[in-house]
Amino acid sequence: MSATLPSLLASLAVLFLGRMDRLADACSCSPVHPQQAFCNADVVIRAKAVSTKEVDSGNDIYGNPMKRMFKGPDQDIEFIYTAPSSAMCGVTLDVGGKREYLIAGRYEGNGKMHITLCNFIVSWDSLSATQKKSLNQRYQMGCQCKDECLWTDWVTEKNINGRQAKHYACIKRSDGSCAWYRGVAPPKQEFLDIEDP
Repeated sequence: MSATLPSLLASLAVLFLGRMDRLADACSCSPVHPQQAFCNADVVIRAKAVSTKEVDSGNDIYGNPMKRMFKGPDQDIEFIYTAPSSAMCGVTLDVGGKREYLIAGRYEGNGKMHITLCNFIVSWDSLSATQKKSLNQRYQMGCQCKDECLWTDWVTEKNINGRQAKHYACIKRSDGSCAWYRGVAPPKQEFLDIEDP
């Protein structure tokens, strides 16, 4: 029996260390173009966090006076759930209703959504006019394009909030191909090729 105990403890240690490695990688996420974040999300809203409380399930809840829904269910989102710390992929929002956010996340049902550090969550004031306009229709028009438009901000500018993120949306053309489109006017036939972001 004494030889079994060290073997059992060694097995448990290996399992525990393997699990810790997965927990450490829980918030590893690659940056994506705002349009791709929109397409990947169940819910995209413009909102303020007016209150917060920690609940027993290990989540923080933000009360949310939603100003506008760009994508999601037919009901308002009343509560936003997140882990209580950034170490667990949790997001900290300014409470008090002074700062507005664009929040993309996962729909939980019954007026609830869940967000993590890997979701697209930015101050509304930091968005460009093109980004705000694109939320209404243009981003959705390009969701079918998935990987057809090459996003190069990170490579060319070493910045995820570069020219493409701020001023371009990937749109499906009438011929079925996809291309970057720039501008705040509704798309017509003025498309840019992928070589000219």
